[in-house]
Amino acid sequence: MAATVASLFSLEGRIALVTGGTRGIGQAMAIALAEAGADVVLVQRDTSNTATKDHITNQIGRKAWIHIAELSDRKAVKDIVPALVSQGIKPDILVNCAGIQRRHPSEAFPDEDWDQVLNVNLSSVFTLSREFAASLLSRDPSPSGHRGNIINVASLLTFQGGINVPAYAASKGGVGQLTKALSNQWVSRGINVNAIAPGYIATDMNEALINDPERNAALLARIPAERWGKPEDFKGVVVFLASRASGYVTGEIITVDGGWMAR
Repeated sequence: MAATVASLFSLEGRIALVTGGTRGIGQAMAIALAEAGADVVLVQRDTSNTATKDHITNQIGRKAWIHIAELSDRKAVKDIVPALVSQGIKPDILVNCAGIQRRHPSEAFPDEDWDQVLNVNLSSVFTLSREFAASLLSRDPSPSGHRGNIINVASLLTFQGGINVPAYAASKGGVGQLTKALSNQWVSRGINVNAIAPGYIATDMNEALINDPERNAALLARIPAERWGKPEDFKGVVVFLASRASGYVTGEIITVDGGWMAR
């Protein structure tokens, strides 16, 4: 008998590993995964912010852990999955949401800012995905052959160049191509790899644009939905990509942008 729609979206018995889950889009995604039944490991720089963990454990009733790691430190990223597995925590969903932004004219963009953005936004995504997939591939697949899901967070700048953000555009363009490359490598072995490309979302990263009256007005004039997105707009799509409902969806970059790319 075919699975019901509700069961297709259930994440009961799953464990999600989420970077960038302390606020904004990442926080909404982590909470959504828990609401769908998953337990959640939050990769954070420190434990100063426990809001997401507390919400998952106290309000939703799922297990949640904080794992401390600096994403610009390659060794720290490489050690995340082995450390969790050694504790008996074996994630089978990975959400790479952490990202940073630096704004300068391209002709004056500092080397250190370029390196930091590329390390956090792209290199850590590859390193963590590699270690996560290696762990999954060392385990037996489910009866269906499925092992797990990787969900990367891309951007409209995966497709466009932006202004004064060459490092961010390069990193998110890389995330898009990396998503396709990893999907090609792993989907036949039971790991689906997809990306979500947010449009203009009202988060801390976009405060400079929101607070610039001219840029804000220009952006809103182009968004068919006529509003900035909200972190909650990502709850449904992340559960879809983490669940059996998207079993034949892989190598895709799904835009969540209020119609921006269709304009």
